[in-house]
Amino acid sequence: MSAPGPLVLNTVTVRDRWTLAQCIEGCARHGIPGISPWRDKVAELGLTVAARQIRDAGLFVSGLCRGGMFPAADAAGRAAAIEENRRAIEEAQVLGAQCVVIIGGGLPPGSKDLAGARAMLHDGIAAILPEARAAGVTLALEPLHPMTCADRSVLSTLAQALDLCEEFGAGTGIALDVYHVWWDPDLPRQMARASGRIAAFHVCDWLVPTTDLVFDRGMMGDGVIDIPGIRAMAEAAGFTGPCEVELLSRRWWAEDPETVLPLIKRRHAEAC
Repeated sequence: MSAPGPLVLNTVTVRDRWTLAQCIEGCARHGIPGISPWRDKVAELGLTVAARQIRDAGLFVSGLCRGGMFPAADAAGRAAAIEENRRAIEEAQVLGAQCVVIIGGGLPPGSKDLAGARAMLHDGIAAILPEARAAGVTLALEPLHPMTCADRSVLSTLAQALDLCEEFGAGTGIALDVYHVWWDPDLPRQMARASGRIAAFHVCDWLVPTTDLVFDRGMMGDGVIDIPGIRAMAEAAGFTGPCEVELLSRRWWAEDPETVLPLIKRRHAEAC
């Protein structure tokens, strides 16, 4: 098994215990070379300050979380989402982020029009793509597990995401999260199709039983996902980039990050 790639801390992993400044300092002190911040934490610290502190700590920024969320009940809401995504692209450029992770967004309140929501996602990507290309920031489309289709993302499969990448071309890519794709019976074929398009690789694990379909992600090695197998598929598709740990987990949010980060390093080496 090959090495899993440089380790990245997605800051949502310790969101309840550490500020972004603490995440930056903690990554540097624990020897974690990369960071992937969320926009709310960047805003708390201040964009310019965050960029300077990350640079001074010697960290690279694998991605900025998150953009997308385009579907809305009316034209004003859709326009506001597009403008918010343009701001996300500007922030990513200042931070030196390799990509902005794009989440599809769910159905607008009261809607049952799934096709319409997916059309809004398509049109939103088209609207912001010129800015992303100009900034040199990849729009990394992240398909989410179908269980989230109604409220979080109408982009549900890797095949859907790749269809969009093939249509839009330069400036788009895939954020591949093992939590969201491991179940897909078509995964090997779609991973081969993803050659040259994987912009981010996110890891955690699927616990059995799980207590929450969104906020009970497992530490790598504690669940049923064949993370090395999916990583091997990604590498066969040309991806040699970092391995980003993203734990949306009430269990791990309650833990001391000084305990969590060393465990992440061990599991990155052993289970990824």
